[in-house]
Amino acid sequence: MVSNPDKGIWLCEINPKTGEQLSESRRIWNGTGGRHPEAPHIYQKDGWYYLLIAEGGTEYGHKVTIARSRHIEGPYDGNPSNPILTHINMNAQDSPIQGTGHADLVQASDGSWWLVCLAFRPQTGSHHLTGRETYLAPVRWNENAWPVVNGNGTISLQMDVPTLPQQPLAKKPVRTDFKEGRMGHEWVHIRNYHPENYSFVSGKLRLKATSISLNHEKGSPTSMGRRQEHIGFRATTSVALQKAEAQDEAGLTVYMFEPAHYDLFVKQTSEGAQAVVLRYRMGLLTHIEREVALPKATQVQLRVHGSSDRYRFEYATDGKNFHQLGEIDAKYISTETAGGFTGIMLGMYAVSATASSKAYAEFEYFDYEGE
Repeated sequence: MVSNPDKGIWLCEINPKTGEQLSESRRIWNGTGGRHPEAPHIYQKDGWYYLLIAEGGTEYGHKVTIARSRHIEGPYDGNPSNPILTHINMNAQDSPIQGTGHADLVQASDGSWWLVCLAFRPQTGSHHLTGRETYLAPVRWNENAWPVVNGNGTISLQMDVPTLPQQPLAKKPVRTDFKEGRMGHEWVHIRNYHPENYSFVSGKLRLKATSISLNHEKGSPTSMGRRQEHIGFRATTSVALQKAEAQDEAGLTVYMFEPAHYDLFVKQTSEGAQAVVLRYRMGLLTHIEREVALPKATQVQLRVHGSSDRYRFEYATDGKNFHQLGEIDAKYISTETAGGFTGIMLGMYAVSATASSKAYAEFEYFDYEGE
C-alpha cells in the first residue's frame, strides 16, 4: 500500500474477508527516488518476492521500477537496471506513446510473460485528450532473474511478440439508437447515477433536466457519455428539448471535467423560442461562441468533429445539411492545460435553470465513428 505524506511503499497483513488490519504497517521500499512512488504489486517467482511500483506521477516522467527480496517483508533491493519501463529518456522521446507506468505483470496460459501498463498519446504538441489508455508489452526474464520489457524498456505501437491464440474482435457499431431500452458498458455518468432522471420512451433516451450543471464540482448532472477513443472522430446526436422554461438546455458536450468542456446545445430563450448555442468553458472563463435562433421547437442534430488539434461543431434541423457554428483549439481542455487525467467524454446532457422546471430532453440516437 501507499502512505502519503510519508511516501514510500508500506506492507501489512490483513484479513482478506473483512479487510481488518492484522499487523503493524512497515515501510518496505522507497523506490528509486522518483516522486509519488505508488501502485505496488508483489509477485512470488522462483524463490523471490518481486515488488513492482510506479514512480514519477501520471505525466511525462512516469516510469515502472522493481525490487526483490527473499522475504515478503524485505529488505527489498532494487533492480540495477531500473526503471524497467519509461519513455522519459532519449530513446523514446519521439514515441507517439508517453507517460508509461502503473504496470502489472501477467503470465499467459502458454507460459509467456507480459506487462500491462497505462500510457497516453500526445496529439496537439505536448497535449493529450484521450486520457490514460491500456498497453501490452512482452517480457522476458534475463540471466539475473530480472524482467526486461520489450527488449529495451520501452513500448511501441508495433512490437515483435510471440503469437498467442487469436480471438476475433467484434467491430463496434457506429450508432446507439436506444430502441433496446438499455445502454452498453461503454456508457457512463458524471459521478452518481440517479435512475429517476433516465428513461427510455418510444425508442428514445429521455433525460430529465435538473439544476445541477456540467460546471458543478460535486453534483451529478443528468448526463450519459462515452470515451473519446480516437484522435480523429465524428460524434452526432439528435435532440428535442421539451416542456422547457427560459435558459433550460440540453445537448452534446465534449467534457474533460467541470472546469473544462465545450458544449453544443439547444436552449429555451426568454422569448419562448429555442436556439442552438456553442459555449466554451475553460477554467474561470465561459464564452458563448455563437447562438442561432431556431425557426421552431424541433428535433436538432448536433455534431462534433475531432482532429489532432481542434474540435469543430455543427448543427442541422433536417439531418442532412449541417451548418458550422465554430471550431476551437483542443489543447485548452487537455490534461496539460486544464488538469485531470481521465480523458475526454463525449456525451448527452440536460440542465434546467431552476429546480422547479419540468423540462426533459429526448435523444433519438448517438453516433460515434473513429477516423
